[in-house]
Amino acid sequence: MASLDQVPREAIDWGPTIEEAACRDGCRTCLDFCQNGVYAWVDGKTCVVQRTACIVGCSHCASLCKSGAIAFPSLEDLRKAHPRT
Repeated sequence: MASLDQVPREAIDWGPTIEEAACRDGCRTCLDFCQNGVYAWVDGKTCVVQRTACIVGCSHCASLCKSGAIAFPSLEDLRKAHPRT
């Protein structure tokens, strides 16, 4: 995704969302994995607190989530929004 280098990060719709109903056990795997400050422990649950801190194209935390509670925009949607990618 090198062609996004000139696009301000805030203009790129990329980052996780958490389906609260699916995130029940509070395992904190995503919080422990991500070193970019995307997640925080708030009121006894993991929350996305800085979505734009997520590295564009990274979705590894979702693959680590045993409950499948983390979702990302599709790479196809990213390509449609930024056709040069």
